[in-house]
Amino acid sequence: MFGYRYVKASPSTYVIQYKNGKAVREGTGLTFWYFAPSATLVSIPLESVDTPFMFQEVSSDFQVVTVQGQVTYRVSAPTTLASLMNFTLKPDGTYASEDRTKLPQRVVNAVQVQLRSVLQGQTLQELLRGSDHLVQVVRQGLQRADGLSSLGLELVNLSVLAVKPNPETARALEAQVREQILKQADDATYVRRNAAIEQERAVKENELNTEIAVETKKRQIRETQLEAEQAVLAKRQAIQDQDMAGRIALEDKNKSLTSLRAANAQTEADAKAYAVAATMKAVQGIDPKVLQALMVGQADPSVLIAQAFQGLAEGAGRIGELNISPDLLQQLTQPRAKLPAKA
Repeated sequence: MFGYRYVKASPSTYVIQYKNGKAVREGTGLTFWYFAPSATLVSIPLESVDTPFMFQEVSSDFQVVTVQGQVTYRVSAPTTLASLMNFTLKPDGTYASEDRTKLPQRVVNAVQVQLRSVLQGQTLQELLRGSDHLVQVVRQGLQRADGLSSLGLELVNLSVLAVKPNPETARALEAQVREQILKQADDATYVRRNAAIEQERAVKENELNTEIAVETKKRQIRETQLEAEQAVLAKRQAIQDQDMAGRIALEDKNKSLTSLRAANAQTEADAKAYAVAATMKAVQGIDPKVLQALMVGQADPSVLIAQAFQGLAEGAGRIGELNISPDLLQQLTQPRAKLPAKA
């Protein structure tokens, strides 16, 4: 209407209104009327943008490496970006140039420049093992003053999804790694076998040490038993020695007693022989019948009876008949009670 137009920007869009070459209005989420013939509008989106990338570089050992990743950025200084690239809107609301579509490629080129400096300083194996270090170095390079900030941009995120060599190199590396893995597996097998052998040897040594300890303990027990038996035998020998000494002393005493008894018996026999000899000498000249008559009064009745029968036997030639009844013989043979001694 008469050249006036209405604009309504989103909160994520930075709008700058120029009039006569000067910025008269700028900000995010603006809503205003402007006179189109004398005004120029610049619209810069502030939302973050995800841009994938994939390119090939050469490592320090002259191996081709394919790097694949994604960079996320946003506009942090819209006025700086507006001074470097054309984000002018046409009266119909479309952009007047293609600079808006060229911005992601410029960001990718900046990432590639930083990656090239890193890739050319490392070998292929280092790159394959250290993607985190690669991301850190590239991030620091993009955040420097001559990086994305020079375009008025801010790095939100950078991720390296893959670092791949060419197929032939990959197969060679796989073969090398496969051989290393197989060698490590063999080494692990040998180590495990050696460990098993060492453990078995330790078990055998423990068993032998146990057997030695058991035999040593048995020997000590046997020596202790022998010492105990030796002590018992020594005690027994001492007891036997004491018993033998007692028997010897007893035999010595018996010998002395026997000698004394023999001497006493000899003395007694000598005394009896002397008494008999003296008696016989006294009655040597006396008639036997006189002596017999003297002994009648002191003789035992049985002795007297025996003498009577002896006399009968001596005169048996003069005796015609002699009758001795059983009753008489029984009375003669019965023992007679001794008469009490007279006071």
